[in-house]
Amino acid sequence: MFNGVIITIMHDFVLILLYPIILGLGLMLVLAVWEIGIAIGERFWGLKEILTASDRMHFEKVARWRTERTDILTRVSPMLGLMGTLIPLGPGLSGLGQGDLSILTTAVTVAFDTTVLGLLTGIIGFVLGRVRRRWYEEVLSVMEE
Repeated sequence: MFNGVIITIMHDFVLILLYPIILGLGLMLVLAVWEIGIAIGERFWGLKEILTASDRMHFEKVARWRTERTDILTRVSPMLGLMGTLIPLGPGLSGLGQGDLSILTTAVTVAFDTTVLGLLTGIIGFVLGRVRRRWYEEVLSVMEE
């Protein structure tokens, strides 16, 4: 009896997490698109202005902040995608056990969608992080000369 109550509470808590995870994935995707825009502006205008200003301390601070944001995108988005994959599979498999394939279909669709969004956002963060690091190293080497 007591174990059943604990399992039910745990299951309900995990189900409640699905909507914040989907919201978090949406926010991560918006942040990824935002970072793409910042990177484009940075590449064509921002880095040139930094080179003319020659404020190395400010540049290092901004560079660290921007690479940390892309690192968060790279690491957290796939984790949220995995959580969004696993959470709906429990009710989906339960629905399969009861013979209701519509529950399983919905659960698998949500699972795949969250996986793809998490991986897409992580890829964007990874690519932006790598490209930015290279840009920042080039700027720092020019500043040192």
